[in-house]
Formats: sequence, structure tokens, C-alpha cells
Amino acid sequence: MPHIDHAELFPVINRHIWLNHAAISAWPLPVIQAAQDFIYENQHHGALNYENWLATEERLRSQLAEFIQAPSAEDISLLRNTSEALNIIAQGLNWSAGDEVVFPANEFPSNLLPWQWLERTGVIPNAVDLSKDNPEQDLIDAIGPQTRLVAASSVQFDTGLRLDLARIGQACRDKQALFAVDVIQHLGALPLNVSALPIDFLVCGSHKWLMAPEGVGFMWSRATVRSQMEVALPGWRMYPDPFNFNRDDWTPPETGRRFETGTVNMFGIHGLSAAISLLLELNPQETGEALLDRSDYLFKALSDHPKIEMVSPAQRQRRAGIVCFRAKHTDAQCVVDTLASEEIHVAKRGDNIRVSPHFYTPYDQLDAFVHRFEDVRLWQACAA
Repeated sequence: MPHIDHAELFPVINRHIWLNHAAISAWPLPVIQAAQDFIYENQHHGALNYENWLATEERLRSQLAEFIQAPSAEDISLLRNTSEALNIIAQGLNWSAGDEVVFPANEFPSNLLPWQWLERTGVIPNAVDLSKDNPEQDLIDAIGPQTRLVAASSVQFDTGLRLDLARIGQACRDKQALFAVDVIQHLGALPLNVSALPIDFLVCGSHKWLMAPEGVGFMWSRATVRSQMEVALPGWRMYPDPFNFNRDDWTPPETGRRFETGTVNMFGIHGLSAAISLLLELNPQETGEALLDRSDYLFKALSDHPKIEMVSPAQRQRRAGIVCFRAKHTDAQCVVDTLASEEIHVAKRGDNIRVSPHFYTPYDQLDAFVHRFEDVRLWQACAA
């Protein structure tokens, strides 16, 4: 990894102990600069340089393809968020009554509601408990002859469990089911090679580990599957020459653009492009190892505490950037609020306290967080 001044590149660490990247990340300096430049241009020139904005949009497609090691930028759809992407999949597949979709029971609502919504059309939603010792096998065992699709997050938002995508994907191939993966808690935290995985859809938003603005995301789709999908939301922006308003051929394109409906979030596109450029420069393999080192460090330090029960898996290969635990006999929201008042920012998910540093988080800030749980006053103030 190139030598970098973390305090300059990630200014949030000068004011806060930000251990909440699994929710919303603070922006690094290149994203801040891209946002400021975009605002300045709008302020002084409006959209006179829109052609340059379109060039940034196309550059982002190529950057994303490189970042996930996809064979072609044409397989990328620029969207608003993971919810939009998952609904495009749900509404675009040609379902029949009795078809089944399999997904983890404790998914974030983005990966629950689109599949549950299909129940009114006769599709059967099958939610699988992944809390036991072999979550992949439990998911695989749920795939039956009527299963059209398996949908899962590669990293579970409430426990930090990282799934073996290759194993699940191969089972989907063997059983002729499609596989859609939400990587919003994975991409930017750890590297990912979509070309090496037996998956059909990959969806991601930009505001967590990618450290970019909200309101922009993307979907990668396998061309052979994409061409079979209905266009649920037709719009003028899906065409390669969208400003040809008088065209007479409105046949949806075969590329990922077929899922792009209307005006795009150019502000978010500029920010995400700057974020991906930074992550590519820093080397995703090296930043991923740095983040795993930090999650290992946190896991070990917290698991030694007699009043803390770890929820995230102990094995390094089972985690990404999320470390979850329960503080016994303690009001978790009180703990989160108390820490926030001291500029230490974590999250409550269910009964769990979720800690999510990034690769740049200083170790002395991790120590400051851990040391708060050695203070008996915290336990007394937040006793349940």
C-alpha cells in the first residue's frame, strides 16, 4: 500500500472515532474534493460541461468493472441503491406461481421485502435461519426443484458473518437456480472477483465501505441472464444515446443500461468515481488485509472481557469489517448513546453492538473504544 497520511486523507479521524462504516462512512479527501468541484462548477457554470459529466459516468462504469474484476463495463448498471437493484431483479424475472425464492431470514429489509412482495403473485418466499454452525449448507439444503433464485448478502449486517459465495453459487448452478448477492457490506471492505464466482447478479450501494455519497449504487448482471429479464421500469436514460429524443427504435439494449430508467445522480457519480479511484490506487487486497487485521484485533480484545459475549464469528475468513457483540445485562442503546457523546461512534443492531472500523482506522482509536468497557461506570450507567 502506498504511504499515506491518514489524518489528511481521512479527516474524520481528527474529530471522531468513527467505527460505523457499516452504516454510513465519512468521505475521504478525494471524494470531498470531487464534491466541492462539482458544486463549484454548478454554481458558476451550471450544466454547460455536461459532456464532461457524461464522460465521468462512463469512466465510473469502467472503474467499477475493474474494481470487481468484471470482464466488461457493459454489464454494469448505474442505479440509486441496493433496494432499487434488488427490486429490478424481483420484478424483471419471469416468475410463475409456485416458484420459490430462498434467502436468509435475518437479512436487512432491502433483501427481504422484494421477495416477500412477490408472494402476492404466487411466488413462495423461503426464509432460512443462518444462525447454526453451517449456514451455507442450511441455505443450500433449502434449494428445491421450484427454487428460481437464491438471494443473500455476502456479509450479514447484524452479525458480520461472511458467507462462502463460491460454495453457495456452485450449489445454485448444480440445482439450476439463479444467485443474487448483495455486497454492500463487503465491497470496499474486502476485494471481490465477480469473474471467479458462480453468481448472476451483484448489487451494491456506495455509502458504506466504498466511502462515497448516498443515493448512487450499481448492479452487475450476467449477460445471459440479463437478456432474459423483462424491463420493469422503461425509461429514456437506458439507451446509449439518451438525448436522441426522436428515435423510433425503443428496443431495450442488451447491456446493463437496460435497467437505468431516468436522470442519474451526477453528484453521486462524481463522488463514487473519486472513491473507486482511491481504492484502486491503494490496492484492494492490501486494504482488505489491513481491515481484517483491525477486526481481528477488536475481536481478540473484546472476547477477553468477562461481560462481553461475541456474536461475530471468531475465524478471520468468516468476517469482513464488522465485529458484533453483546454486553451482558446492559442496555445496548445506552452504551451506543454514551459512546456517541464521547465522539466514539458505533451502532446497535438488534441486541448487538456493531463495531465497524475501516482499513485506515488508527489502532489507538480501537484501543480507546475497548478501554471504555474497562470502566465500571459505563456498566453501571447502562445496566439493564
